[in-house]
Order: sequence, then structure tokens, then C-alpha cells
Amino acid sequence: MFELPEFITLARQLTETVTGKTVERGSLGNSPHKFVWYNRTPEEFAALTAGKVVGPARTRGKFLFVPLEPGYRLLFGDCGGRLLYHPRGARLPDKCHLWLAFDDGSSLTEMTQMWGAIELHEAGRERERPYLKDMRPTPVEPEFTFAYFSGLIDSLLAGEKRSAKGLLTQEQFIPGLGNSLAPDILFRAGLHPRHPPAGLSAAQRRTLYAAILST
Repeated sequence: MFELPEFITLARQLTETVTGKTVERGSLGNSPHKFVWYNRTPEEFAALTAGKVVGPARTRGKFLFVPLEPGYRLLFGDCGGRLLYHPRGARLPDKCHLWLAFDDGSSLTEMTQMWGAIELHEAGRERERPYLKDMRPTPVEPEFTFAYFSGLIDSLLAGEKRSAKGLLTQEQFIPGLGNSLAPDILFRAGLHPRHPPAGLSAAQRRTLYAAILST
């Protein structure tokens, strides 16, 4: 599954590659998958995306947002797979869960592995979506200061016991992190995955915070 670094990379690549392109037709793909969640019917998606212009992509936590102007946001959420750009004349994949055909003959396709959301929201309404509405600060946002991070640990100590790995992977205490990133972060911080947050010294908190940001 994609985590924050993958989504940051995809947002940059999308912005560099497809910003300004006009959607000639949009399709929710040709490969039904019960664990790919849509919020539009194929007919709605096609009607709402036709003629829209792609804006600069952005990410937050495990969500990727692609503006389709005017008025809409294409959202990829909590997913993994292949999000691919195809120049004019390139062979398209046989199966996909999303296809945007642009008026210059190029295309964008997405094939989800395991599970994930592909949703089209009216601009601004995507912020009301579960998991986004009350999302805590992510490690790439200014609000994710050491004081905030230390306070987050303090708040967890008042509840059930957790491990250092659980702090990084469970319940999106730190949005965007998961099982893929946690081992690298903990290795850089010199912490065992089962180390209890209650046992972290002030210096270890600083080291773990720095490891999160650098990773």
C-alpha cells in the first residue's frame, strides 16, 4: 500500500506530467473489483469529468488529490497499485480501475492492488470525507512540530499500552505512516519495535521525531 512518500512522489509526477491537460473522457475502468470503492456510477463519472482540466496534484496522509477544474477533486485513498501515464500512441493496459483519456491522445490509468478508494468530489467536499475530516497533522506539515509530537505521545500514555511501532502504524496517530515505513524509522531511531512509548526519554523522543522527518 502507498504511504506518504509514495503519494508525495506521485503528486509531484502528476503535477509535472498532466497539469493543464483536458479530459476528453473519463471511465471507471473495465475490471470490477469489490474492494475498489467508488462514490459515482460510471455514467456520472463520465459526465462529470468530460471537458475538465487537470490541476496540480497534492497529498495528505494516505490520500492523493487531483483537481479537475472547474469544480471537482479526484481522490485516490488508502490504496496501492499502478498509476501510469501513457503518451499518445502508447499501448494501454488490458485492465484498469480508472482511465482518463486526454484530448491530446495521452492517457492516465490506475490499477488498484488489494483495496482502495477512487472518488470524485465537488471541490471542498472531499475535506468532509471520513478519515480526512478529523485527520491529525502529517509529518510534512508545519503543525507537526516536536512539541506536537511529544504531546501526542503524552496523550497516548493516558490510554491503553502501545509499542513504538504501534505509535507509527496504528489508528493513523501519524497520518501517512504504516508498516512499510515503520521499520526504517525505528532503525534510524535505534528503537526496538516493542519499545513502549512510556519508556522514551526526552532524547529518544527527539531522535524518533527526527527519524520520522528524515525518513
